[in-house]
Amino acid sequence: MYERNVTRIENLVRKQNAWRSATINLIASENVLSNRAREVMGSDFVHRYAEGHPGERYYQGTEIIDEIEARLKKRMKSLFRCRQVDVRPISGTLSNDAIFSQYINPGNVVMVNSTPGGGHISHHRAGSVGKYTSNIINFPLTPDGYHIDVERTLELAGVFAPKVMILGKSLFLFPEPVKELSSFCKERGIILLYDAAHVLGLIAGKTFQDPLEEGAFIMTGSTHKTFFGSQRGIVLSNAGDKEWRKIDKGAFPGSSSNHHLDTLVSLAISTYEMMEFGQEYARQTIANAKYLGQKLHDLGFKVQAAELGFTESHQLAVDVADFGGGDEVARHLTDNNIILNMNLLPFEPLSKVTSPAGIRLGVLEMTRVGMKEGEMEVIASFFKKCLVDGKYVGEEVTEFRKPFQKVQYSFDHLESDGESGTEPDN
Repeated sequence: MYERNVTRIENLVRKQNAWRSATINLIASENVLSNRAREVMGSDFVHRYAEGHPGERYYQGTEIIDEIEARLKKRMKSLFRCRQVDVRPISGTLSNDAIFSQYINPGNVVMVNSTPGGGHISHHRAGSVGKYTSNIINFPLTPDGYHIDVERTLELAGVFAPKVMILGKSLFLFPEPVKELSSFCKERGIILLYDAAHVLGLIAGKTFQDPLEEGAFIMTGSTHKTFFGSQRGIVLSNAGDKEWRKIDKGAFPGSSSNHHLDTLVSLAISTYEMMEFGQEYARQTIANAKYLGQKLHDLGFKVQAAELGFTESHQLAVDVADFGGGDEVARHLTDNNIILNMNLLPFEPLSKVTSPAGIRLGVLEMTRVGMKEGEMEVIASFFKKCLVDGKYVGEEVTEFRKPFQKVQYSFDHLESDGESGTEPDN
């Protein structure tokens, strides 16, 4: 009776695969897995449970996932040069919630980046922080709108005595002032949390900043943006064992039970790819973002932070109010096979959240399929043809995308040897 419905779903999946491989994807929170990372998904692990830590599970039959998870944790500690890591959260937001649940109590003051200032929804009253306290103060911004005003922040913190400061953004062009705030936070017992969801891969690639080295107490993140793994979350810290046990309880049982072993295995493969290719990938990603920003600027687009070099990350922000605003432009570009999202710009009122002046661009996925500066110039020309000249470029975009189908910065060019024995512990 329902087989036709199953066929319909299968056809829709095939349609999605074909369509998105023919587009220019500039969504700043999306990336693609390598074939080898995808091939291990859908294994027997998709059916299984493994609550607890490797070697300390509440279920039997976990010996193999124990080895995989232990290897992943060891590699993550090496990659981020930290003492502690938890890979069990299944999203960046749940990573955040694991920490918020342990360190934010009703009435506590928390300082965050505002929504117009780039802050993520999980940091705000409507998101995860709002479940624990309503006393949320936005960091003051410098006049450019893309940096925290450190002097004013310290003044406010001296008055309101926050329990937690949350750095990191969703619109994230430049590093955060971790060094400038860390001593103040340590002296006053303030938890300094760095949400690295967007820039985790750039940090791993040693091209952005090193929040833990600079003094952040905890770093959370998503593992599927600039860190080109499966969709999961992570918590990292240099906390001592006693304090880490508190954080550990926030992850399990606080925000997760079974932790989706299928995507954990995929993340392990992506992490080895990041260790091998991460620095090269991160450098090219940032170079592409800067070059695209310059070319759009040269064509007359109002790319934000031009006086600051546009960006130091994978992202760009563009004021497109002259073309009808972010929502209209994002929809129009989608009709031309260019995918991105509308975004509030600094100092816009929250009432504009569904009709902001800005759009946010990310070059992380197009970099991973092999695009470099020359391709960024072509992408900029598509924006002009579509938005300024009023031309339809959908077919041009599809033709342009055809050569860029293979995932780079990966082990896809090597065949697995299918070895059944124990591999070297590298």
